[in-house]
Amino acid sequence: MTSLRVLLAHNIKERRRVLAITQATLAERVGTSPHYIGQIELGNKFPTPEMLERIATALEIDSPQLFSMESFPSEAITRFQECVLTDLRIAVIQAIDSHLSELKRSG
Repeated sequence: MTSLRVLLAHNIKERRRVLAITQATLAERVGTSPHYIGQIELGNKFPTPEMLERIATALEIDSPQLFSMESFPSEAITRFQECVLTDLRIAVIQAIDSHLSELKRSG
């Protein structure tokens, strides 16, 4: 699961908890299925920008708050930072591999 998915999933669950609403209630407010909300919260699906706006409205927050780290406990922030670093390491390694392959082809 990518770090943005982790952050989004956590914030949707946390905001539902604060509002005391279920996935089914959120889904009804958004106009989607509870299964889809569950998939977002599991990190298996990532919503479109339009769906993010609808979710934020249903959760009574601004859409950027869906990606806020405010409600994360400190150990979760550490895990999130580790995910970001892992994603960054993978991207760097892929870029280096690609560059080396290109050098081998041209040289």
